[in-house]
Amino acid sequence: MIFTAALLLIFCALGFAVLMLGRSGDTVTVTVDQSVYGKYPLGEDRTVEIRCGDAMNLLVIRDGRASVESASCPDGICVSHRPISRNGESIICLPNKVVISVSSEKTNAPDIVA
Repeated sequence: MIFTAALLLIFCALGFAVLMLGRSGDTVTVTVDQSVYGKYPLGEDRTVEIRCGDAMNLLVIRDGRASVESASCPDGICVSHRPISRNGESIICLPNKVVISVSSEKTNAPDIVA
């Protein structure tokens, strides 16, 4: 029982460390209906109106974080999503077929030459 509790505590601590120390991204990529709509740096504040037919999402990049301020979709889940800034995070608006994802253009991995 003590071993199981200790193991659970270790896994929780590791999960928390990974969550808190996750690498911040530097680029926001917007895709609409699986086609790249645009790429924007997280370091520059801007507002991007994403339009596809009658569908509209308003992407706001501010203080190194991206969020959807308004959308024409009926449920508005994308608008209530918290701002994203870490590598791999995304906001998805299914009705409008919009995916907003954060990635890092920089790599810390060493080059391996055979």
